[in-house]
Amino acid sequence: MSDPVGVVQRLKDTLPQVGELVWIGLRPARQAPVEVVDATRAEVGAGLVGDRYGKQGGKRQVTLINAEHLVAIGAFVGEGPVDPARLRRNLVVRGLNLHALKGRRFRVGGALLEHTGPCDPCSRMEAELGAGGFNAMRQHGGITARVLEAGDLRLGDAVRVEE
Repeated sequence: MSDPVGVVQRLKDTLPQVGELVWIGLRPARQAPVEVVDATRAEVGAGLVGDRYGKQGGKRQVTLINAEHLVAIGAFVGEGPVDPARLRRNLVVRGLNLHALKGRRFRVGGALLEHTGPCDPCSRMEAELGAGGFNAMRQHGGITARVLEAGDLRLGDAVRVEE
């Protein structure tokens, strides 16, 4: 079915919801426990201060996941909402569909980020969540982003599209 008047594209271009940053986790080293913090700083081209990816360039400087997906992932593996530290993502956002940010720039607190792709699950999710953990996270693993403008991030900060 065609969309001759561009209704679907206009809907994709309109994202009035504003999310909220509800959890921050830093991964100081490969397989090290995640450090849960109330605030951090995003640095241009590097990521979050204190995170192991913070010393690298590239597209995966920051990882984000929806709080709403923690409930779905938990349900798929027979649990309640999954503790985000188990999934090793950096930021948990509530109230804004992160996948709707595809191809966009967005603000989290004082930092400007750019959506760079999906954050697909790795094989470690099977060990972490049990049998079926990898598949439970498919399409629910969140997104990756790079930092375009440095800034501080704190729990409760708004997450919104940059127009």
